[in-house]
Amino acid sequence: MDFLQRFLSRERPDSGATHTSTAERDHPAALASLPPGLTVAKISDIGQIRDRNEDSYLAIDVTLQNDDGLVPLGLYIVADGMGGHQKGEVASSLAAQVSAHQIMQDVFLPFLSGNEQDGSRRPINEALIQAVQAANLAVYQQVPEAGTTLTMALAFGQNVYVAHVGDSRAYILNQATLRQITQDHSLVARLVELGQATPEEALTHTHRNVLYRAIGQAGSLEVDTYLQPFPVGSCLLICSDGLWGMVSDEEIADILTDASTPQLALEQLVAAANHSGGDDNITAVLIFMGEA
Repeated sequence: MDFLQRFLSRERPDSGATHTSTAERDHPAALASLPPGLTVAKISDIGQIRDRNEDSYLAIDVTLQNDDGLVPLGLYIVADGMGGHQKGEVASSLAAQVSAHQIMQDVFLPFLSGNEQDGSRRPINEALIQAVQAANLAVYQQVPEAGTTLTMALAFGQNVYVAHVGDSRAYILNQATLRQITQDHSLVARLVELGQATPEEALTHTHRNVLYRAIGQAGSLEVDTYLQPFPVGSCLLICSDGLWGMVSDEEIADILTDASTPQLALEQLVAAANHSGGDDNITAVLIFMGEA
């Protein structure tokens, strides 16, 4: 058993645990010319209405070449701050930094050490939860008047591990289908679940921005986690609601499929969000899994 297999031996992908939101498309054309492993693009835009950008993103990735080929490892975070008076951006940046620091200690460093003994290693899902809870405590203590969403994805081998609080989202495009992995922790999302509002009504609902779970809250914090396959030929999109709230899943799938490069795909997504009104800050991280 190689080191990657030993490191992941306690992790098992979910079976069909993704949420609704599908759109059939061909594989992204850009994949044909991408290098092996992970290719990452990032973007953040203030939008058309806001006077400052309260979103934050973070991307860290490494690739290990060993006897078994390339082993990609990447950490990607999008956080959408709230609170006003320049506190939202402080909360989102702090949450991203604290959670990333924890993952570096609990996942990246053990992986890079090549230690054959992994019996004391914290399982990845547990590490993700601990990292998000550490971010929650830091924001609550240091920026008590603010809060933030936090959607964090750890790409490891050909799996992706996601930890999530709030209404930023993670999507995966694979096998001609765009799927929303995460579930929004918003009032309108709950109304849709209960059948008291339609997805179309939710987009313009008076309380569409009201969250019932966010980073920075007092007490214990429940963190959603997901484990999904991340095979060659697929891509992962993490974004704030400034994107998905203005651009339909159908159009997101179109752009991801047709763009010639990952960065151009993000630029086109931001342009589409701004064309639709740009009501909020727009932030996204896009990760393509190329051939090993």
